[in-house]
Amino acid sequence: SKCIFCKIVKREMPSYKILETEHSYAFLDIFPLSKGHSLVIPKSHAEFFHELSDESVADLSQVTKKVANAVIAATGETQYNILQNNGARAHQVVKHVHFHIIPKPEADSQQGLMIEWPSAKATEDELKDLSAKVLEKL
Repeated sequence: SKCIFCKIVKREMPSYKILETEHSYAFLDIFPLSKGHSLVIPKSHAEFFHELSDESVADLSQVTKKVANAVIAATGETQYNILQNNGARAHQVVKHVHFHIIPKPEADSQQGLMIEWPSAKATEDELKDLSAKVLEKL
């Protein structure tokens, strides 16, 4: 496999492991946006979140919470982002599901995740139509 995260799980590449379970693996990001920036990945390869098993999603959620608590305690930062991207257009670089836990330092607003939302108000008709389409697919 050429997937860097699969290689980390198989111990073919080094990592700074934080936590490992049967289904998940958490480690420090080697290109952190801020001190404590960590990644949580499923051990089984999947490119998109919706491809994961329910069991894997449940474990990832629990591990992400545990790691967030540990990062908060270790860094002293109480605010953070949890980020998960799906696909190149959504800024996913490594094609293996991963959650970023990114502390937002109080002392330096230029560290951590920087976000700009180019939002526009949706009309009631647009929201009604889209919600009906989504509900139909459930």
